Amino acid sequence: MLLRRLPDPVPPARHEISASYIARLARLHGLDINALWRCVTEREASGGMRRVVVPERLAAITGRTVHALAGALPELRTPQPDWAMFRHQPQPGCPHCNAKHPGGEVIRIMPHHRYVCTRHRLWLCPSDADGHTTTLDTLPEVVQAQHRHLRILRRHGWAVTYDAVLTAILICGQLWSRPENENGAAWHDWTRRANILIPPGTAETTFSVARLCAVVYPEAVALAPLFASPYWRQEAQQSTWNRRRFNTEIAHRLRHPDYRYKDHDNDPISHWANMNAKRSPLAPIYVHGQKRQLRKPALSPATRRAQQRRAHAFDASHRAGEALVAHRHLATVFRRAWDPMRRHVLTPAGDSYYQLRP
Repeated sequence: MLLRRLPDPVPPARHEISASYIARLARLHGLDINALWRCVTEREASGGMRRVVVPERLAAITGRTVHALAGALPELRTPQPDWAMFRHQPQPGCPHCNAKHPGGEVIRIMPHHRYVCTRHRLWLCPSDADGHTTTLDTLPEVVQAQHRHLRILRRHGWAVTYDAVLTAILICGQLWSRPENENGAAWHDWTRRANILIPPGTAETTFSVARLCAVVYPEAVALAPLFASPYWRQEAQQSTWNRRRFNTEIAHRLRHPDYRYKDHDNDPISHWANMNAKRSPLAPIYVHGQKRQLRKPALSPATRRAQQRRAHAFDASHRAGEALVAHRHLATVFRRAWDPMRRHVLTPAGDSYYQLRP
């Protein structure tokens, strides 16, 4: 097959999926997207119906080396990257960053640790597929939390950081669902941020679980190093004195001087210390796979109706964290929290995701 270089082979965006890049090239040159897709792909070697990109063909029409293309397009890398490091669903990302890439919408597969575009102060995670764009200009502490999140990543690696941050977000959501007198200053900060991102009286149009995640993100990142650190995980399991030091650190980071260890599982932090501190960090339940075509996430009708019900009943000062706790973004740690006796073992279930087996 003779392939000619396109007149305007714009570069791919970082972490862009191949289908998005090829679609942008087609739109820029007035070509049929399906025709261009067939030119640079071939049927997978296993004999299936799915087509996979041939890096050399894409390099031929863009004039870029395979190495340069693979640096931006994870799907072209050889060997394949550890897909567990990325979210299994693609998303548009920051619209301001995407604006410098012509040809239409840029769809990326984002790493788990990227919650905020710190350059443009926009919230990127989790994706609710609802079209909301969350601006953080009035909440600099959320942007600063992203920088601290990256420091945890550099120190502990992606797997431990993924588990620790999601665990902390889940715990903050559970605490936010409790009465004010059972929480410290963090509860008031969550209510304040929620009223900024979801102003009172506007929940029908501004409610988004992604915004609830942004509300608790600074405190979650403050707690995450305790859940990631082998030292603090060990302290949480030890004698009464050591547990007291762990609880004192928790109280300091939540700005809750009256926090005390409770010998029951109704307290989410005590539950984690009793049941999960000794366990290895969990990997994502769903992992991006090469066996199915990627599409942007879309809310099902049932999910959309449930979100509308939550929006109608939303009150930042009354059990506001319940919608966050039940969100699919926290599915990995949510299952562990509610099924503490199960041994979580990651076993392959096809090539596109992993399932939990007892």
